[in-house]
Amino acid sequence: MANLPYGVFSIGAEPVRRVGIAVGEQVLDAGAVARAVRADFADLLGAGSLNPLLAAGPAVWRSVRAAVLGWLSGAVRAEAVRPHLVDRAAVRLHLPFEVADYVDFYSCEQHAVNAGRMFRPGAPPLPPNWRHVPIGYHGRAGTVVVSGTDVVRPAGQRREPGSAEPVFGPSARLDFEAEVGFVVGAPSPRGRPVRVADFADHVFGAFLVNDWSARDVQAWEYVPLGPFLGKSFATSVSPWVVPLAALSAARVAPPPRDPEPLPYLRDVPGDPWGLDLRLEVRLNGRVLSRPPFAAMYWTPAQQLAHLTVNGAALRTGDVFASGTVSGRERGEWGSLLELAWNGAEPVRLAGGGERAFLCDGDVVSISATAPGPDGAVIGFGEVTGRVLPAAG
Repeated sequence: MANLPYGVFSIGAEPVRRVGIAVGEQVLDAGAVARAVRADFADLLGAGSLNPLLAAGPAVWRSVRAAVLGWLSGAVRAEAVRPHLVDRAAVRLHLPFEVADYVDFYSCEQHAVNAGRMFRPGAPPLPPNWRHVPIGYHGRAGTVVVSGTDVVRPAGQRREPGSAEPVFGPSARLDFEAEVGFVVGAPSPRGRPVRVADFADHVFGAFLVNDWSARDVQAWEYVPLGPFLGKSFATSVSPWVVPLAALSAARVAPPPRDPEPLPYLRDVPGDPWGLDLRLEVRLNGRVLSRPPFAAMYWTPAQQLAHLTVNGAALRTGDVFASGTVSGRERGEWGSLLELAWNGAEPVRLAGGGERAFLCDGDVVSISATAPGPDGAVIGFGEVTGRVLPAAG
């Protein structure tokens, strides 16, 4: 019970969506229990989305978590709780929140170095601004989908090697990116930046992200404004949101920074927001890599501070993702772009075959764990998607 992640589920073919909390191999219908015990926050758990709870802010988040722990451990509540536990196998999981805005960062130094070596050989792998500013792009909120949603191979413009002119057609270089996402609960007013120290006052929890990428479309379009259609066709997220309160034992100091960040991006002494999350990427059920999130150069607290430093307001349901997570070793890289070195060194698959980029029918799954209190393990579930052929 160290985790207690939140999600949204339905049972069978019924249309009603309910707020649920994962408890082992069961899902607690949190809204039903809250109504049964006449909890003063019952209305927040009665919607088919986490947004009302997210918007209520950190004091309410703590109160609800404490109450749920009491429900699950107290004999007095046993009769109210037992009828509202459903086997996980019997539920359908949905997108847990309504997405307001979506921003994706580029905050892993090893991933950025790998990309720089591939695309700018002979030049410094990192652009001059990389160690000064968390680089990101604004994505498309309407294409964020829950785990299990099939991903149709996108079409777009791309330029074939050796050709001066582009062609149009399905992406031939479809890729995954293993990332971690964060969802904003409490909003902030326009014109007031959110400090690094105030991260936990606004962010409710974390989940897993697959930022699907059409590398050939991306390569042709990204100059001068960055990613667009090569990213915006689909972003998959895991159905369970792990509250920040469950990650206290996973907090670690981030890597050393050189040069020291500008004042608004500096870590709060004694209050680190590096996270010791251990990701695992599988292709068609076979492990491809195990990226370590603890290696991320920019923390989520710094990402949020940069996201709002120009006065941009936060809204309930805003999502931001870490960018591809990659470690120093090849077996820790979080994309096929890196693992197959832009197609030059295809990955040999266990059982035969190889991949430079994803094929139709491929299934990509990303899971993660984190250390919990007293030796417990915090699970993030997984985000999974299957590649379908291009439409038409």
